[in-house]
Amino acid sequence: MTSVWRIGGVRGASALAAAGALAAAFAVAVLPADAAVSGVVRVDQVGYLAGESKQAYLMASAPASGAQFTVLDSAGTAVLSGAVGATSRGSWNTAYPAVHPISFDGLTRPGTYRIQVSGGASATSPRFKILDPAGLYGQLVADGVTFFQTQRDGRRVIPGALGRRPAHRGDAEAGVYRTPRFKSEDVIADDDLTKIGGPVDVEGGWYDAGDYLKFTHSTAYATAVLYAAERALGSVAPSTLGAEADFGADWLNKAWDESSRTLYLQVGIGAGNAAGTFTGDHDLWRLPQDDDANTSGADRYATAHRPVFQAAEPGAKISPNLAGRVSAAFALAAQVNAERDKAKAAAAFRAATSVYAQAAIADPPSPLVTALPNDFYPERTWHDDMEFGAAEIALAAQKLDMDASAYLADAARFARGYLDGATGDTFNLYDTSALAHADLLEALHIGGSPPGLAVTGTALLADLKRQLAAGAARAASDVFRAGGDDTASDVASHTFGLLTTEALYRRISGDTSFAAVATQQRNWLLGANAWGTSFMIGEGATFPRCPHHQIFNLRTGTTGRAPVLTGAVVNGPTDLRQFSGSLGEHQTGMVRCQSTGNPFSSFTGHGSRYVDDVRSWQTSEPAIDMTGSAVIGAALQQAATKVANGGGEDTVTLSASTVSVAPDGSASLAVTAATKGPGGPLVTLAVTGMPEGVAVGLTPVVVLAGNSAKMSLSALPTAAPGTYTLTVTATSVGQQARTAALKLIVG
Repeated sequence: MTSVWRIGGVRGASALAAAGALAAAFAVAVLPADAAVSGVVRVDQVGYLAGESKQAYLMASAPASGAQFTVLDSAGTAVLSGAVGATSRGSWNTAYPAVHPISFDGLTRPGTYRIQVSGGASATSPRFKILDPAGLYGQLVADGVTFFQTQRDGRRVIPGALGRRPAHRGDAEAGVYRTPRFKSEDVIADDDLTKIGGPVDVEGGWYDAGDYLKFTHSTAYATAVLYAAERALGSVAPSTLGAEADFGADWLNKAWDESSRTLYLQVGIGAGNAAGTFTGDHDLWRLPQDDDANTSGADRYATAHRPVFQAAEPGAKISPNLAGRVSAAFALAAQVNAERDKAKAAAAFRAATSVYAQAAIADPPSPLVTALPNDFYPERTWHDDMEFGAAEIALAAQKLDMDASAYLADAARFARGYLDGATGDTFNLYDTSALAHADLLEALHIGGSPPGLAVTGTALLADLKRQLAAGAARAASDVFRAGGDDTASDVASHTFGLLTTEALYRRISGDTSFAAVATQQRNWLLGANAWGTSFMIGEGATFPRCPHHQIFNLRTGTTGRAPVLTGAVVNGPTDLRQFSGSLGEHQTGMVRCQSTGNPFSSFTGHGSRYVDDVRSWQTSEPAIDMTGSAVIGAALQQAATKVANGGGEDTVTLSASTVSVAPDGSASLAVTAATKGPGGPLVTLAVTGMPEGVAVGLTPVVVLAGNSAKMSLSALPTAAPGTYTLTVTATSVGQQARTAALKLIVG
């Protein structure tokens, strides 16, 4: 038997409602028959922050340069009005050849609103809110965690709205099998699987996506970003966030056998074999708890006796992308537990360092190991993962009062390797460099920037800016200011990655110049896009109602009513060629969507298509990595907004308050910069007030807060003797400059 569907197709690594509910969502924006121009208004359906830039878009059937807009509150009272942007940002498709921006920055009062367009065009937007950061981003974080709870496997499931029940108890005593040969895509060529060991306990963990497979590769990423989100939010993090991160780490501890130095790669197989003697997970459409009672011989590997596969032979070196991200997840667990549970933190640190030590950095496998088959998750970079692992271990060591110097040096070396071959991707499952860079900067800030490292703080910050600049450039030229590529795979995840990177960059540098770009990306993700839908289920009025997800599909059908698959992030639109002309037949067991046809078909444009249908794994299959990207992106934006409101200040101190230099002589001293603001930003140093004939140099000019620069002074023979006051200034972007006075005696 061959696979009818597969997880997300080939998930590429490079990319910057019921019928009634959907009809209602579109009907509110359709023009009356006697109007000259028809159109729809696209907004961020979750809402906007009071102080941020606010954009909506009028998609019109013809240019509507004279159109006006009015913002109405929940009582229908006009609270703001203005002109729709006269210049179209471009054509989307033949039905909507004009897309006009609507700017309404003046709307700042909390409440619920809608935008009404008139004057040559007539349309009304869905409702949206003006919220504070906790109300906007906090809800996204909490709902994202709810999806992870839905994805739980094993005995510790949470019933939740979908009535989850324990499943796959047999994973507690699973057999280990040799890596099979693949005939094509995910179809196995072998007549049978070959058992080589076991039993091993791999019970628990999360289902990867709409199926029931469990992958170490994506679980490590998801666990790491959940911990990073918890760390960023601190005391305001929802209690469910830390508990869910711990749940992921518990399963990773099962996947990593420290005693034999074996990392288990995955549980289950996607498809059966070419001979048809056994099925795979993707050949069946069922509830997970039904697998435990399945006695079919053909279904043995798909249900009650799921195989486990190794990432490498016991004791052998492990693909560095895997070793790096797994060690990062363990190290983050050590960090967040360092204060509340020392024993747990120490165990997590030991796990992190042990798997890190197994990385095959001298001879990485090609292709890098991610899943079976590799086409499920083709990854091309590993330096970012190893930098990620080393940086998080260094931070954990610092929190546990251990020596972090070796890991700082490693992280810098791997960062240099990444920078020398950077792919230009954004933060997502396949590229963890943004978080790695930011946390390496933090570790260097704490550790005092040891000399001789392979990379500088300025280089790391510059690469974060490079990643943002690439997204900003794409957004500037896109009709809806999308910074991701909506013709590539998993654009929603990559776009949430831009939110992550911008928040990290802003926290470190204080530079807010990309904040508006981050806002535009959130707007696009939550409804201000061509399709007028949020790509996170349960957020806004229009969101995926018929996702490619077995549990949701079988527990609720597709009525579009509660409960929904709350918090799940789907792929989003992709290259229309991915559909090969049709969605194909419904798999046996699938519940059909109640809507007929594709209500989003009229919005296909620029080579990009979005379909909300249970058969559409290309655009509407949720996954833990994509939802994890949303959780950390929202958490970091919430934390960054709190930091921006809280402020901070720089300080500068000198190793001596007075220095003497003879004509034709020289002297030196240390200048140390610090900050009371969070995150350890980079600080720029400057010296003014030098007398004629005296030269001053700073090495380096930019330092990580808490570190020192060497200040060198040299006097020419012609320098006039006397006493002078020099001013040393320390400044980080967005903070108040601080100064220190140096008395210089020449003579």
